[in-house]
Amino acid sequence: VQLQASGGGLMPAGGSLRLSCAASGRTSSYTLGWFRQAPGKEREFVADASWSATITSYADSVKGRFTISRDIAKNTVYLQMNNLRPEDTAVYFCAAQKLPQGRFRYWGQGTLVTVSS
Repeated sequence: VQLQASGGGLMPAGGSLRLSCAASGRTSSYTLGWFRQAPGKEREFVADASWSATITSYADSVKGRFTISRDIAKNTVYLQMNNLRPEDTAVYFCAAQKLPQGRFRYWGQGTLVTVSS
């Protein structure tokens, strides 16, 4: 399984970005997720979606602003980020196959999101 994230960039506060993560390999039955790591901080959970995207979960800090979705045919998961805040600045990672305790087996490289105040 390989994961390729894209879509990061520099945005002013209040702006929007959509991140994409293209997966290769047999990921259609896996939960896919997004995590982020801000400078000097530990990596944290952002959102995940079940294989059918009928079950989603979000970190409290992004609820109501971020939306995770997936296109099974394209084997891609998206993270629509609206009303961005400077504290959303981080490297965002996508992940596949959720394990116990919220861990994920497969990880992609990160894409940097910078939100200016």
